[in-house]
Amino acid sequence: MGTARLYASVAASGFRRYATYRIATAAGVFTNTVFGLILAYIFIALWDTKPHLGGYDQAQALSYVWLSQALLMVVAVMGGGFEDELIERIRTGDIAIDLYRPADLQMWWLAQDMGRALFHLMGRGVVPLAFGAFVFDLALPSDPLTWLAFLVAVVLGVAVSFAIRFLVALSAFWLLDGAGVAQLAFIAGIFCSGMLLPLNVFPGVLGDVVRALPWSSLIQAPVDVLLGTADPLSTYVSQAAWALGLLTAGRLVQSVATRRVVVQGG
Repeated sequence: MGTARLYASVAASGFRRYATYRIATAAGVFTNTVFGLILAYIFIALWDTKPHLGGYDQAQALSYVWLSQALLMVVAVMGGGFEDELIERIRTGDIAIDLYRPADLQMWWLAQDMGRALFHLMGRGVVPLAFGAFVFDLALPSDPLTWLAFLVAVVLGVAVSFAIRFLVALSAFWLLDGAGVAQLAFIAGIFCSGMLLPLNVFPGVLGDVVRALPWSSLIQAPVDVLLGTADPLSTYVSQAAWALGLLTAGRLVQSVATRRVVVQGG
């Protein structure tokens, strides 16, 4: 029970930390809204030319645009969460202090990242989606259970995102500077998450590959659950499998890194 309270406190701390940046949040809401408008009109032109592209009608495609903008910071597609700080702590050697604390390194940062994600969902997700629903005819469901199923997929998407970024950060134990790996993950996230274009419209083998990668859990999977174009249970299984596999890999890498720090410290 004490451990649960500890990580709940860490999550709350993560929420409060990001809540202090009010001007940055307002600027982010504005940026997401403007970018959403640009994408919306591009999608309108595209779906006028190719109706039902990717299995979506135009209302669903527009819904995809605004939902992806709402989730962009929640699932940290482009990074910007804990990983920069963790990379810096590894580079400076401060990570040794973290490893000797009576708290699990991975769980500590996961709890903090969940707090960050909750803030961005409320602070940067709701307004752009509400704006999009006001200006455009979106295909958003009225059933509360569908929205609940969507939120479950979002939580799993955040877990997958965290697991990817945790591995990226841990690469700094061997590379000293994780910027290169972080940049590769950034590019993969933009292309393979469905941030710019639904993965359903990718043709042939390319479409099969990007939908099978873990980044599809970030945006494509939650949006399809909300739009009713994917089975929630099978979506959860895929997301949970990626989260579990990547978190396990992160824990193994963390163990190797911990032994390295102990040996060097000794």
